[in-house]
Amino acid sequence: MLIETQALTKTYGALCALDGVSVDIAQGEFVAVMGPSGSGKSTFMNLLGCLDRPTGGTYHFGGTDVTTLTDDDLAAVRNRRIGFVFQAFNLLPRASALENVELPLLYAGCSRQARRARAAALLDMVGLSARRDHTPAQLSGGEQQRVAIARALVNAPVLLLADEPTGALDSRTGREIMDLLTRLNDGGLTIVLVTHDAAVARRAKRTLYFRDGALLRGRDDALLRVHDGALLRGRDGAGQGLTAVRIPLAAGVA
Repeated sequence: MLIETQALTKTYGALCALDGVSVDIAQGEFVAVMGPSGSGKSTFMNLLGCLDRPTGGTYHFGGTDVTTLTDDDLAAVRNRRIGFVFQAFNLLPRASALENVELPLLYAGCSRQARRARAAALLDMVGLSARRDHTPAQLSGGEQQRVAIARALVNAPVLLLADEPTGALDSRTGREIMDLLTRLNDGGLTIVLVTHDAAVARRAKRTLYFRDGALLRGRDDALLRVHDGALLRGRDGAGQGLTAVRIPLAAGVA
């Protein structure tokens, strides 16, 4: 199991942002995370990405209890084992596409020649080899997101965390980005993706739905899924054999 959380909790003073979340995610899964604003999904993603520490509970990543690691060890996990993709792309504005992609390798201490070769290969993989010398301002939104995905993959992570990766894109470009993520998952990469878009969530193999800091569950402890705009309970990520649950989805989710 790549990800195992038990009773994971995060509080900020009197505010409970995440309330005892227990979930397993296997290597190679494609999981969508949904829920209204303030539901805890972003807090959950920050904990999975080792960007924050839980107040309580445990989080095992690849068999290691990361809640016990030092700040330096957590930074190493983030740099070498986890890739991040954000809605706003987060590219360096004055750096070329190639320089943006190779940045994590610079932090990892790789040689310039090795950095350039790896970054160029990934830009070619996402279809941007001809745009490698362009700055973000010279790229479309979809191209910038492709650069961001290439950067997230440059250290060959075992987990890709994507926070609303299509949120700033038009529908056609968003579908292209989802096609790329699907191909990466088909190649064995584990992906956990936050989205408000049910159509995007349907591209995943499983959907986790958060509300009020808790992960919603059905009878028999089966996680709830979203399928064709309905919230369902069961174990079939394709939506077959599942029972509809009468829980209204928030605006922008269903």
